[in-house]
Amino acid sequence: MKRLIAAACLAVLVPAPPARAVSAPTFVDITWMSITNMYYEMGPLGVLTDGYFTRIPASAFFGGGGGLANTHGAYVSDEPAVRRVMTALGGPSKVQLLLSGHSHFDHSFDTATWAKLTGARIVGSKTTCLQAEAQRIPADRCQVVAGGERLVLAEGVTMRVVRWNHSGDSRNPEQHNPVELSAAPRPDEATGGLRAGVAEDFPNGGGVRAFLFTVDAPQGRFSWFFQNSASAVDLASPIVVDGVDYGAPIDNLKAAMKDAGLDEVNLWIGTGGAAVARLVLPVLKPRAYLPIHWDGLYAPFEKGVPAPYSDPALASLLAESKIALITPQQYMDKWRLDASGVRSVDNAAVKRALGFAAR
Repeated sequence: MKRLIAAACLAVLVPAPPARAVSAPTFVDITWMSITNMYYEMGPLGVLTDGYFTRIPASAFFGGGGGLANTHGAYVSDEPAVRRVMTALGGPSKVQLLLSGHSHFDHSFDTATWAKLTGARIVGSKTTCLQAEAQRIPADRCQVVAGGERLVLAEGVTMRVVRWNHSGDSRNPEQHNPVELSAAPRPDEATGGLRAGVAEDFPNGGGVRAFLFTVDAPQGRFSWFFQNSASAVDLASPIVVDGVDYGAPIDNLKAAMKDAGLDEVNLWIGTGGAAVARLVLPVLKPRAYLPIHWDGLYAPFEKGVPAPYSDPALASLLAESKIALITPQQYMDKWRLDASGVRSVDNAAVKRALGFAAR
């Protein structure tokens, strides 16, 4: 078995910030846009994670341990839905970088559409890049990351890629086991669509790519960690794909924290509930936690949050650990993170543009 030694540093993948950006941003504005769709604004730099708005219906899927292995037909990305969100954010120029946490349909199905509409580059798994290539995004616009990379995104802004696992266990191997595509999927001849099943054109991409961000701002350093899936079952077990050992997720996080010189982070944006949190909290030591991936996969985005957030076990664990729980109320909720902490900020204009009632 080969053990991967990840590159220490990759070239900057986003366009250089405008000349007026002479120092690191003093804060990042963080918008939760549903499921695991996150939008970060750091000065002139706009970074979108996942960005799935198509909403393939549950009736499309069948088979496998989780019922998501296969689909009854091919689907195309809902470009008008993506365009509406992009317009509400301020247009194509507001997104320069696209991150793909993993390659299942509810994360990367619209990534190529965002790339087409904005011209932004993509960072993600080999599978995400092959999915984008199948949708006519040039291969050189997608950077494959395996974990362990350190990317400088802007002045004072660094992102470390952490190889991570996917939720589930042996009962739903199609979703859980780390699998990469070996070639670009072949679009449906009639529709140009792809098959969204996790055993079809949208496997998880060899597990998850989590991201650890640090900003060396003039007023002080701040940081946050994002992961869009996790399994407590094998968080300490190596991820192996095609005979290559990519390390155990929890060890990979420890390595990233050490490389960043961090003993704690200001914010954890994540999922996995109390079982995952018990394993991650001693390493990450976040001051605050923002839960994602709790609102379902199928309800129309335009209808807003389908039900209030609730996870009593996790809330209790966070309270015992003196970690602030940030409770989202509505899609497009927005927070500002800086060296002093995180606080809610108004995003009413964007919510109105998308037809959401204030919550």
